[in-house]
Amino acid sequence: MKQIDWLLVCLFPALSLLIGLLVSKRAGESSESYFLSGRNMPWWLLGASLVATTFAADTPNLVTEMVRTGGVSKNWLWWAFLPSGVLTAFVYAKLWRRSRILTDLEFYTLRYSPKMGGILRTFRALYLGVLFNVLTMAAVTLAAIKIGAVMVGAEPWQVILTMGVATMLFSTAGGFLGVVVADLVLFVVAMGGAIAAAWFVLDMPQIGGLAGLASHPAVAPNLSILPDFADWEVAVAIFIVPLAVQWWSVWYPGSEPGGGGYVAQRMLAAKDEKHSVGAVLFFQFAHYAVRPWPWIIVALASLILYPDLDSIERAFPDVAPSVIGHDLAYSAMLTHLPSGILGLVVASLAAAYMSTIATQLNWGASYVVNDFWVRHVNPEASDAEQVRVGRFATVALMVMAGVLALFLSNALQAFQILLAVGAGTGLLFLLRWFWWRINAQAELAAMIISFGVAVMMAFLAPDDWSDSFRLVASVAITTVGWLAVTFLTKPTDNQVLYDFVKRIDPPGPGWRKIRESAVREGVDLPTSPNRFLARGLACVPAALALIYASLFGIGALLFGQVGAALIYFAVAAIGGFVIWRLWPGLFEPEALLHEFSGKEKG
Repeated sequence: MKQIDWLLVCLFPALSLLIGLLVSKRAGESSESYFLSGRNMPWWLLGASLVATTFAADTPNLVTEMVRTGGVSKNWLWWAFLPSGVLTAFVYAKLWRRSRILTDLEFYTLRYSPKMGGILRTFRALYLGVLFNVLTMAAVTLAAIKIGAVMVGAEPWQVILTMGVATMLFSTAGGFLGVVVADLVLFVVAMGGAIAAAWFVLDMPQIGGLAGLASHPAVAPNLSILPDFADWEVAVAIFIVPLAVQWWSVWYPGSEPGGGGYVAQRMLAAKDEKHSVGAVLFFQFAHYAVRPWPWIIVALASLILYPDLDSIERAFPDVAPSVIGHDLAYSAMLTHLPSGILGLVVASLAAAYMSTIATQLNWGASYVVNDFWVRHVNPEASDAEQVRVGRFATVALMVMAGVLALFLSNALQAFQILLAVGAGTGLLFLLRWFWWRINAQAELAAMIISFGVAVMMAFLAPDDWSDSFRLVASVAITTVGWLAVTFLTKPTDNQVLYDFVKRIDPPGPGWRKIRESAVREGVDLPTSPNRFLARGLACVPAALALIYASLFGIGALLFGQVGAALIYFAVAAIGGFVIWRLWPGLFEPEALLHEFSGKEKG
């Protein structure tokens, strides 16, 4: 690291702090300003913010570990979440924006009976806003620790103290507005750094460009985007189970079935329903189709320079043995970059860290304030007090995450912990908008059962049970459990359900009984055709074709497979065309929408 490198590394955190200070006055006007920036955000800014947030410092490490231990195809462990993301974009984003709530946890007091809904809301505020949030931030901080150890020889506590404090100050000052504005800058920097790293790694004589990389015997067997189905156990674990079960059944931060957490925060902050849908769709495309290949290229190249863990340990003898892992190979590859570019790439990773942690802090603090403090400590809290408590919660969350980071060992470990604890809850999150019978008791049971099952699978399950079998078993047990609780407990009060329908106007047959009951009781509920559900569901396969084909087309083009790339891009174009034709129908439920009906056209 030369002077120019240090200058670049310091520049972008300083820029983030400046943005936070510049918007701090506006952010502190009220809790809605601090946590949602007045609900007037455009889709492109919110989408870029989501991409920056999930462009975490641990993501390149996670992708590197997957590629090194299972090839490119192992990325299906996270690529498989795309169906959940596009379903959120085309179906749930409109519903979230209609709710007009401050945090997604307010959904519980909107959808369920007051007493049980309130209990659930409080439980989730602490369970997600504190426990899950701290675990997620700890995983990201662990990545920063590993990068700091390799790049500058920093001790873990030094990384936590410097980066953590800088991010904490930026987040507490600027609130949500500061986060999303800085995210736009940080995303550009982070993406530029990732591309620069891949470019210069490929230029190394040991690698020999894309052609040399693809033909190297250590790399060639790992290039396929599909697993080897001759090895059925691996194919099931990284492809079949993720695509068949994982995406709809597992709660995972940023990929929650039906949306939630900081994704819901962006949808709630959008100007209107169009901007809400547009933000999530832009996020899905950039997250899955645009970003992965620079990381994958560096990960593949690391197999040439650092073929095993021993080679990494020999190259970095001063790094603590506790942090040596395959995920460290990404940072190891960065040490070969030239001065200036090295600083840009390290700065991009620092930017990625700050973006992710700032979002997690603001989102978690919004839970603590809106869903715990105002409801249970001081219901009469002024806007100034709510902002003050939010800033204190931000500090506390950062401290807890920093401490926990010292006890984690690798990126995949945290990923698997989050998958295990959220297994089996996803289907409930999808259905609660469309089926009146789901109640607060069912949702509370789902969280308790999934956590208990995750603990049992970790400590009591036989050692020969594979991760995929454990996941499927956990999903089955949890799903049966919450369904049983649904039918064994009292339904939500009709009046609460009437109010929910009045505000959200949820489509589908799952609310027929409530609408019929409302007619008998003389309650006036919305009766619009609300055709957007059919249109939204039709957009889902089109979006999957657009994004997956773009992802694979870019990969094929990079490795010189021009014919395959053209086929992929043709499929992507068809998917994009279908979305373009269906788009108006998502927001004009009263229109006749003739374009796909020959009878109506005639």
